[in-house]
Amino acid sequence: FGSDVITRIIYAKEEDGLEKLHIAVTEGINQMIQELTQEHDIDLNDVNCAVCAGNPTMIHLLLRIDPAYIRKEPYVPTANYLPIMHAFDAGIKINPRGLLYCIPSVASYVGADVTAGVLVCGMDKEKEPCLLIDIGTNGEIVLGDTEFLVSASASAGPAFEGSGVTSGMRAAKGAIQKVIIKKKDYSVDYSTIGNAPPRGICGSGYIDLIAELLSCGILDKNGKIKDIKSKRIRKNETCAEFVVAFKEETGAGFDIVVTEADIENIKRAKGAIYSAASCLLKHMGLSFNDLNKIFIAGGFGTSIETKNAIRIGLLPDMPESKFVFLGNSSLAGSRIALLSYQAMKKTEDIARKMTCFELSVDPGYMDEYMAALFFPHTDVQRFPNVKI
Repeated sequence: FGSDVITRIIYAKEEDGLEKLHIAVTEGINQMIQELTQEHDIDLNDVNCAVCAGNPTMIHLLLRIDPAYIRKEPYVPTANYLPIMHAFDAGIKINPRGLLYCIPSVASYVGADVTAGVLVCGMDKEKEPCLLIDIGTNGEIVLGDTEFLVSASASAGPAFEGSGVTSGMRAAKGAIQKVIIKKKDYSVDYSTIGNAPPRGICGSGYIDLIAELLSCGILDKNGKIKDIKSKRIRKNETCAEFVVAFKEETGAGFDIVVTEADIENIKRAKGAIYSAASCLLKHMGLSFNDLNKIFIAGGFGTSIETKNAIRIGLLPDMPESKFVFLGNSSLAGSRIALLSYQAMKKTEDIARKMTCFELSVDPGYMDEYMAALFFPHTDVQRFPNVKI
């Protein structure tokens, strides 16, 4: 039904569209529950509680709530706070009397996954300002400490989640997640999730890959592949591409490549996230140098190389010690809320405390975004430690 929430919201207005989307969500959840219970020899009737976190659109679809107003001014979801209900009423198959709790959202594009992320990193307890960056289709940013929490969301696109790029895939078995390119002959060393034959590239793999292409001089700062004589560099029907893994070594039966069009998508995604963070800090009268910690969340791989994320301009040029990698904080926050009633109530406090800053009303956001559409940035002084 579409790799982004806007496409899904539009489809929900079609005849039986909302019901079809709801069924797709619940069938996916129920399949995973069934696989987990069977794998661990657990009786489904012993599963008596479920906690759900996700973006507001997906929560609406899960509960058969019309998401139309999420994309219409003034961009207000039907509900941010939802009562505890029977999981059966939402179509989730656990114990028939089992309960479902949905972690609260903040705004149309700042969802329960972000609330869960704040719970996990504990930035609401920090005495000095911290930043949470949740890298996904919507790049959500939260700035705050014990005194305040303010969030923003930028449409980054699904490139870091493996969609909209030629060889992209989610962070699953067989996804290339780390890449090293040897400058001498442009040969590629990579590692995959589960050490399986490569089937595609996940978000962390793309970050490494582009940073390596830049460092080896294969890619210019505009994201164009240079005309270098190598079997890995070739032209397709529309643009140049670089072969990461030839089909003989893959589990996919075809070459795994990155094209200039893919790089353009990733450049826009990283530009949206960096510029959103920069604008939010400016709005609050702060800069990256004022931050005590930067928490990085997202389901794009088991980890990312911080230096490579800085090299491409996704993250600010700061000491690596300031970055804390959380992994899938939405899932981790849901687990904490599932196991602790106090944590469950804490998610409501966090969502209530958090305000949302609409980047669309900030006249400086587009300038920031356009300036970020280079590797690492048009203003090289922002990245003094990156070798151009």
